[in-house]
Amino acid sequence: MYDYDLLVVGSANADLVIGVERRPAAGETVLGSDLSVHPGGKGGNQAVAAARLGARTALLARVGDDGHGRLLLDAQRAAGVDTVGVLVGGAPTGVALITVDPSGDNSIVVSPGANGRLTPGDVRAAGSLFHASRVVSTQLEIPLETVVEVVRCLAPDSRFVLNPSPPLPLPPEVLAACDPLIVNEHEARVILGDALVSERPEDWARILLAKGPRSVVVTLGAEGALVASGAGVARVPSVKVEAVDTTGAGDAFTAALAWRLGTGDSLTEAAAYAARVGAAAVTKPGAQESYPTAAEAEAL
Repeated sequence: MYDYDLLVVGSANADLVIGVERRPAAGETVLGSDLSVHPGGKGGNQAVAAARLGARTALLARVGDDGHGRLLLDAQRAAGVDTVGVLVGGAPTGVALITVDPSGDNSIVVSPGANGRLTPGDVRAAGSLFHASRVVSTQLEIPLETVVEVVRCLAPDSRFVLNPSPPLPLPPEVLAACDPLIVNEHEARVILGDALVSERPEDWARILLAKGPRSVVVTLGAEGALVASGAGVARVPSVKVEAVDTTGAGDAFTAALAWRLGTGDSLTEAAAYAARVGAAAVTKPGAQESYPTAAEAEAL
């Protein structure tokens, strides 16, 4: 019935990465490693992660008519992603400036570029992709009005997955479509705002669920994740690995979870699988280059 297991609507960036001993303080200059350039962006990352696992995947995004745009298109095609929905032009390709410290933690500044020109009209024009896709996943590195249009264009039986990163207040229409809403600790705090009346992640999940999503996943890094739905709240354990670079690990988690939900896994089963995929991703440097195949994920 569906041509694609997953349609990712979102950002595609060139990641400009520098290793540092520590992040600079205000007004301070620190020396770093040689600059490396990698294909990235939350949308591009999710599409590659899903395709690498074996999902039939399409990407709806916008890149510039420049070298970075060609790098991103080549990376998507090499991973097996269908790029029929990738639009070219309108602005330079988006860029993410990333510093990575010796522990593998990262800090990121994003220049949206062409991602900010992915419009509701672009979404409506891609209606055939939505009707051909079992699951649709997006993030907030594209305009919020475009995400709203994604919700309005969903096929009747498809499932919508949202990682609200970077976090913004979400319209009720978007929250009501999320199944699940996937947040990390920082995103949960921002979205909860004044409703953050507890330091227990289990309470965050319940309060977020009460805001309208059909289900919620709270990722907790090395502590695993929580899944919440009408059936209750459950904890999903993490997989213990030696972290090298956490860049893009959350995108790998989201992609794996979205794909497995489409195959019929329960939310808990899909989150447990996604935890293995995310763990595998942090054991190698980079984002898309670190994403495992299905066999590598199963080996964990």
